[in-house]
Amino acid sequence: SEINSTKVGSKASLILWRLFSFFLAFLIWEIAGRSDISIAFPPFSDVALAFTSMIYSGEFTKAYADSLPPLLIGLSITIVGGVIIGISVGLVRSAEWFIMPLLIIFQTAPVSALIPMLTYIYGISDTAKVVAIVILGMPLVALNSYKGIQATNPSLLEMSKSFLASRVDTIFFVILPSAQKMIFAGLRLGVSGAFIGIVLAELLITPTGIGDLITYNRFIARYDKMFATIVSILVIAALTLSLMKIFEDWLFASEKHQ
Repeated sequence: SEINSTKVGSKASLILWRLFSFFLAFLIWEIAGRSDISIAFPPFSDVALAFTSMIYSGEFTKAYADSLPPLLIGLSITIVGGVIIGISVGLVRSAEWFIMPLLIIFQTAPVSALIPMLTYIYGISDTAKVVAIVILGMPLVALNSYKGIQATNPSLLEMSKSFLASRVDTIFFVILPSAQKMIFAGLRLGVSGAFIGIVLAELLITPTGIGDLITYNRFIARYDKMFATIVSILVIAALTLSLMKIFEDWLFASEKHQ
């Protein structure tokens, strides 16, 4: 019971510190916005009001209805493809020599410079958005999955050999369980990359969905609505990653208690 009460107390303290950090950030934002730094930097209170009005007016609903389909398609391809590629590269030496340089290139390449090429190839369509999301997210998922496979404890591999385990059994019962936390961490990075990809794509390829809200409100000098749109993206991304973290903690609860 003492251990449980200690855990509850530490969680409550962590939540309080997080709330305090948000309060401090919003307070600094409010002060900076009211100090006339720039007309394009409104105070937090104006952004909060604009955020609320855009929820009730349905602007967010309409924008995200346009943005979510390519985001979900790109995210699905990123997760499935990234995990498969990362595991394959980690298990097969020839695949590592061939694919690893490509993953590193795509991870370090400036995606904003590649987007005009995507527009030239795929035109102004959802396909270009999906490809942009995949380029940004898949290398992160694949590289983390690869690192998880490579980080398997050698003593576990030796033990599986001593028990005469087959290659398939070693992969499914030793290597993949050992790599699952790194793979899940890669999924979180892939989700972050996917959100960056959809915003970049809609800002640079075609002004639709959430990118259209940012571009249009900047054009008509409604900077409170522009910042409210950016905040909405941050909120949705943070909630998605938090839910993934909660699911990960639940999934690996037994390892955490050990």
